[in-house]
Amino acid sequence: MGGFSIWHWLIVLLVVIVIFGTKKLRNIGADLGGAVKGFKEGMRGADEVANEAAAQQPPAQQVSTAKRAVDANTVDVETKAKS
Repeated sequence: MGGFSIWHWLIVLLVVIVIFGTKKLRNIGADLGGAVKGFKEGMRGADEVANEAAAQQPPAQQVSTAKRAVDANTVDVETKAKS
């Protein structure tokens, strides 16, 4: 129950060539290559769209404890974890 040897793979390849023919196999290879190329371009396009969307959004404001708003309506509280 070991793995296949090189002779097994050559016989399988010969049978596939006899059944399908070299022209069909060449067309299948070209179609598969085109599909992979299209997939890569689609992924690249999705990354570019995501980068453009991120570039259009203003940066998020950071909250710092060093600078506190001086406002009469501001309430400074601390939260405690529920035990």
